[in-house]
Amino acid sequence: MSSLSRELVFLILQFLDEEKFKETVHKLEKESGFFFDMRYFEDCVTNGEWDEVEKYLSGYTKVEDNRYSMKIFFEIRKQKYLEALDKRDNGRAVEILAKDLKVFSTFNEELFKEITMLLTLANFRENEQLSKYGDTKSARAIMLVELKKLIEANPLFRDKLQFPTLKSSRLRTLINQSLNWQHQLCKNPRPNPDIKTLFVDHTCGPPNGACAPSPVTNPLMGSIPKVSGFPPIGAHGPFQPAPAPAPAPLTAAPLTASLAGWMANPSPVAHQAVSAGPIGLSASSNAASTAKRPRTPPTNNLAMDYQTADSENVVKRPRPFGISEEMNNLAVNILPVTYPAQSYAHSLSEDLPKNVFSDLSQGSTVKSMDFHPVQQTLLLVGTNIGDITIWEVGSRERLVSKKFKVSDLGACSRILQASLASEYTAAVNRVIWSPDGALLGVAYSKHIVHIYSYHGSDDLRDHLEIEAHIGNVSDLAFSQPNKQLCVITCGEDKTIKVWDAVNGNKQYTFEGHEAPVYSVCPHHKEGIQFIFSTAIDGKIKAWLYDNMGSRVDYNAPGHSCTTMAYSADGTRLFSCGTNKEGESHIVEWIESEGAVKRTYHGLGKRSVGVVQFDTTRNRFLAAGDEFQVKFWDMEHVNLLTATNADGGLPASPCLRFNKDGILLAVSTNENGIKILANADGARLLRSIEARALDRVLDASRAASTAVAKGPIIGTFGASSSTTGTSIAVADRSAPMTAIVGLNGDSRTLPDVKPRVTDELEKSKMWKLTEINEPSQLRSLRLPESLMPIRVVRMIYTNSGGAILALTDNAVHKLWKWQKNEHNLSGKATSASPPQLWQPSSGILMTNDICETNQEDAVPCFALSKNDSYVMSASGGKISLFNMMTFKTMTTFMAPPPAATFLAFHPQDNNIIAIGMDDSSIQIYNVRVDQVKSKLRGHQKRVTGLAFSNVLNILVSSGADAQLFVWSMDGWEKQASKFLQIPSSHVPNPLGQTRVQFHQDQTHLLAVHATQIAIYEAPKLECLKQWIPRESSGSITDAVYSCDSQSIYVSLEDGSVCILTSTTLQLRCRINPGSYLPSNPSGRVYPVVVAAHPSEPNQFALGLSDGGVLVMEPPEDGKWGSSPTLENGAAPTISSTAGSDQQPR
Repeated sequence: MSSLSRELVFLILQFLDEEKFKETVHKLEKESGFFFDMRYFEDCVTNGEWDEVEKYLSGYTKVEDNRYSMKIFFEIRKQKYLEALDKRDNGRAVEILAKDLKVFSTFNEELFKEITMLLTLANFRENEQLSKYGDTKSARAIMLVELKKLIEANPLFRDKLQFPTLKSSRLRTLINQSLNWQHQLCKNPRPNPDIKTLFVDHTCGPPNGACAPSPVTNPLMGSIPKVSGFPPIGAHGPFQPAPAPAPAPLTAAPLTASLAGWMANPSPVAHQAVSAGPIGLSASSNAASTAKRPRTPPTNNLAMDYQTADSENVVKRPRPFGISEEMNNLAVNILPVTYPAQSYAHSLSEDLPKNVFSDLSQGSTVKSMDFHPVQQTLLLVGTNIGDITIWEVGSRERLVSKKFKVSDLGACSRILQASLASEYTAAVNRVIWSPDGALLGVAYSKHIVHIYSYHGSDDLRDHLEIEAHIGNVSDLAFSQPNKQLCVITCGEDKTIKVWDAVNGNKQYTFEGHEAPVYSVCPHHKEGIQFIFSTAIDGKIKAWLYDNMGSRVDYNAPGHSCTTMAYSADGTRLFSCGTNKEGESHIVEWIESEGAVKRTYHGLGKRSVGVVQFDTTRNRFLAAGDEFQVKFWDMEHVNLLTATNADGGLPASPCLRFNKDGILLAVSTNENGIKILANADGARLLRSIEARALDRVLDASRAASTAVAKGPIIGTFGASSSTTGTSIAVADRSAPMTAIVGLNGDSRTLPDVKPRVTDELEKSKMWKLTEINEPSQLRSLRLPESLMPIRVVRMIYTNSGGAILALTDNAVHKLWKWQKNEHNLSGKATSASPPQLWQPSSGILMTNDICETNQEDAVPCFALSKNDSYVMSASGGKISLFNMMTFKTMTTFMAPPPAATFLAFHPQDNNIIAIGMDDSSIQIYNVRVDQVKSKLRGHQKRVTGLAFSNVLNILVSSGADAQLFVWSMDGWEKQASKFLQIPSSHVPNPLGQTRVQFHQDQTHLLAVHATQIAIYEAPKLECLKQWIPRESSGSITDAVYSCDSQSIYVSLEDGSVCILTSTTLQLRCRINPGSYLPSNPSGRVYPVVVAAHPSEPNQFALGLSDGGVLVMEPPEDGKWGSSPTLENGAAPTISSTAGSDQQPR
């Protein structure tokens, strides 16, 4: 159905509602499936009209459509069942059980049995989970809260929960407009016509007073004579079926199918693309009719439309706030879930960066900003006097500052030379980073575009200078058609141009706009690359990378000067602009039809300048308007919240989110920038701030203390070695990126890597600190009430308030810290003992165990990002446990082969990478219970997996001491490399190799019994290697600290080594006498080590005797530094200037 036909249904719904045809309204809603009336649904649920509830739902979804739908129907039928039991109507309850609930037994047989057992109870409230069930009214209200959240999260209800904003009686208005138009066409129009029918076109009678023929006597009227300015209705009616598309090459079909709908209001000017017969547009008798005829897009081509629930890509959509990421792949519960009374808007707004963290003084008016795509605390700024600056917003440090300068004035055109002779300055219109952050582009108000290459720190180098346009260069963007990086520019000369980003050669020039081009927005869909462009007259056009002209000619809302932007996942298109009258519009487009999907409310009516906007996290929109920053949830048209950032903002401030949406930069009136942050952003910036201060203090102490000269320890990127073994990465890492830990956790960690200048780092010389006594550190052995069994896997929860361990007998143990006067944060600490937690039921989380050789099993687990669920295996089936109840939610993938490592996909929690003992890796979709890909390359069992969001790769490691790199796009193998194992080492067929990405998501920690090694992905170049001394025995485990600055290494002799991650320099060794009892019953050593998710100096050890210890340095100290005590005495710590375990 075309967009206009769909809109007609909405008009009819409005008409029926206004005319009080209530029953008919809901029937049409259900039959069309266009709009789900949540208020009507709420009334039916509240009144217990269960048959009508399910009947209404059936117009939109069925039980088996997806897990959201399944849980919706289950909650409704469960409530119906409980109400029957509450009324002692067991006959009715049995009927509901047999007819309505039986369908869920195939999904969770245990749950169905538990529900059935309620029939045997005198009062179902005797069941522990239902003990808090109140009366019917309150139970329905609680259930309704959950149902609404499930419906909002269900992709089948997407776009169906918001009724379009219409003026009252819109259908009547349109009919009246039509009748007025018909009356104007009458040959003898009467002053006050008496229109008695809508069945035929109106016409006034002849002058002698004869009445117009009635529809009964003359049902078929002739066609209306064509009048200049009005197209014939019969030929070009808006609800006419879409014409058949003309044949077109396969490569262009998806794009033109999606862009064809934008031709609903074509320009009267026939551009080159129209006269030449653009690819995929409908056939017509001549070029003129092609240019003039409005078209409705074909309804059978969904190449660029939103996918249906059956689409494989539906799980990649962002879910609305309030529904856990695991909701779509988990079993249902008996007890209705209760939610806090906090409002939806308040919950969302808490996640926004609204609090002012710092102010940066730029010195001139900010015109454009962009955060680095990888090092997300680097901010690029351009100003009105042509300056560009790169800021480290965490330390408030200005890393780079460049003034406008033309490098080769003699090569410029005479027009530009004349302009610069009169005034040698130009304003910056746009600054932007390339997708990988290696280049940055600057568009100026005078002809010129500059491209620079960025090499970290203050190293910014000239790359290209292009005289791109005559006059103002309005916008600039990077794109990668045919996998070749290009620069796209637009300008005052009404053109769009494409340039090779390597050599600056011009590749395409697009002409067709009739006014200066204001912005460009490149994108790709279905393998087709295209560019949207907007002009100051409000025209929107789209271009392929060819010379066939514009594929689109459309008007922006209000004919405004507009910018366009896609959501982060590239599935949703938005625009924001301001017209000459100061009216601003921010809208979402139906990309496949060229129609406005929703218009967001809240922008001012008299905006000053063009309102700027940005999108983030596939969830929020932000615009600078009326001296404040305004925020919208993408799913709701009304303003979510706003902030004035403590005042001082201009009328239409410039703004920009960083990639993860935890920071927001906003320009100020005083030639400055305010950095706004949410809680995660504030933690990130404080950690950078603190570490920058630490570096300065360390350097100051080093400079004032005479020390023996030793080898200089370089930092990332600071080494002058040409051997290729130093780690060359940028000084800053990508914050909030998913890191798959050595113990299988998939988590999001803040970047606390500060900028460290080479001079500061070179002034340091680490001394090896030997810790031998318990007084030299803080350690806590966690309380134990269960049988102590060897710990084989261990992890901190993402919140940092608990530790989860898996023992050799397949039992999980969970220790939780409570908030109290000794532990105000409730986080894990050695200062306060936690509780070994168990639910009131007393059950344990126990993995399925294979009856065959259990000694060969490789235990593994992965924790969900919200700490609600753990996926685990110990040689048998993979189990999914609820961390609150310890209940087994489901089991799957029975051996053989058995799972040996688990990792959640960083972008989709429904996708799991599973390492197997048959040396394969299975990419498993939990939602559809299907293995999507099977990766083969290892020769022995897979023992480690790590995802990189930045490189879009999966790295695997195995017992064969081999690393593989796999593309996350098609799961193709990209590279492989064997670890450099010492020749003296005897290979262990059951040995394990683990991998973990550094926060920069490029450098990889590989852990083997013989060594610690740092590799650079994706080519797997070995940069550093550390081998322990022979007397220490083999390495048992190792992990990065949460800030990726340290590596904690546990060894067989019981010692723990702490390395500096940049150099693999050993700076601290904790000997077993400092934390183990002096007379253990047997040999005890750490088997696993886990790092705290937010405390860089805290880690935990899982021991071979079943014990778990939390380790921290002395109060206010760090590993490898000696804190000064109050009485002036220092602890007895053996220090040496070097190490017997040097990195290679």
